[in-house]
Amino acid sequence: MSEEEFKKLEKSHTDIEGDNKKNKDNLLEAYKNIVDILKEYLDLKEEYYNIIALWIIGTYFHDKFPSYPYLYFNAMKGSGKTRTINLITCLSEDGSVQNSMTEAVLFRTKGTLAIDEFEGVSKKGNENLRELLNSAYKKGVKVKRMRQQKTEEGMKQVVEEFNVYRPIVLANIWGMENVLGDRCISLILERSGNTKITNLIEIFREEKIVVETIKLLNLVSLVSMSFSLGRYREWNKFVKFKTINNTKNIYNTYNTNNTNNTNQVNPFEIISSMDLNGRELELSLPLCLIANEISTDLLKETTLTLKSIFSVKRDEELTENYDISLYDFVSQYTENSWVSMTQIVKDFREFLVSNEEWINTKWMGRALKRLVLVKDKKRHGRGRYVILDLEKAQRKIKMFK
Repeated sequence: MSEEEFKKLEKSHTDIEGDNKKNKDNLLEAYKNIVDILKEYLDLKEEYYNIIALWIIGTYFHDKFPSYPYLYFNAMKGSGKTRTINLITCLSEDGSVQNSMTEAVLFRTKGTLAIDEFEGVSKKGNENLRELLNSAYKKGVKVKRMRQQKTEEGMKQVVEEFNVYRPIVLANIWGMENVLGDRCISLILERSGNTKITNLIEIFREEKIVVETIKLLNLVSLVSMSFSLGRYREWNKFVKFKTINNTKNIYNTYNTNNTNNTNQVNPFEIISSMDLNGRELELSLPLCLIANEISTDLLKETTLTLKSIFSVKRDEELTENYDISLYDFVSQYTENSWVSMTQIVKDFREFLVSNEEWINTKWMGRALKRLVLVKDKKRHGRGRYVILDLEKAQRKIKMFK
């Protein structure tokens, strides 16, 4: 190679490094801007701003991921859920809000979709819509519909194919059914008393920082980031070979086109430290990869938040599932007079076919109190006795069957 050719190659490499740094700076600036905008208009838990900002950025790289989590807001009345999803869709790629959702809207439109007042999707007659929503978080799912097409032979029925994969925000008051909830990163919106935020009029679309941030996001979306399928292949290698202590080599092999990587922390190790599995991990990976593109510190912060969110969700699901089982158990109970807590625990364990030690008289007492299934109670000797409200349990269990 001649000296002139070598200088050209060296200059080309320098230009690439310069472009990569500029792109990273733009991404960091966009992230910081989004957090500032969210804090200006929304009064949320501090850790939520990070997650929402990363999710918004991800809408511009949505097609790079094999799956992308739904963002779900479980909001009490007056907590600002409509403002929240309006702001998110304003900043997201091609965002729009729908109050009345149909199948056609889901698969015939594109871009980020927000569904407000989500309760209506659970109504009878919306089974096909729910089925589509259960699939739209994952790339590759298509919907086929027949349509008429004019040909030389006359009208003909042809198959039309639609891709339903897209970023979706959901919000409601009454909660989410389990199947769809498993596709979501769930955040809770509380009512705010901070009038410096809640009394602001929603003119964010005209704000200079919003306009500039959207331009930045559109700019960085044109650049190739490390969200490609190759990154997921490297993760799979990491998982397979983690037990043989080869993670450092895997990470450095992937980053051979970068410099000074030998001292970097392996982001896969940080992600793995969340101890998430299956779908929880699948939903978390896109946000983690975006965070890592910005900084290692942000990745660490993001993993801690996601780990906490999914831990709380698992605890809630466990409580809810056992509550339903307890309703079912009491609704079928035959003893309608005084019965000891010890006997109830024994019978409930048999009902569940379980010998879990944490299902004890203390847990049972709290559960029955929480569900208001005790008509009367008394102490006799060293034991506690109750009369169970069988009729109430029978009414309640009908809500779940």
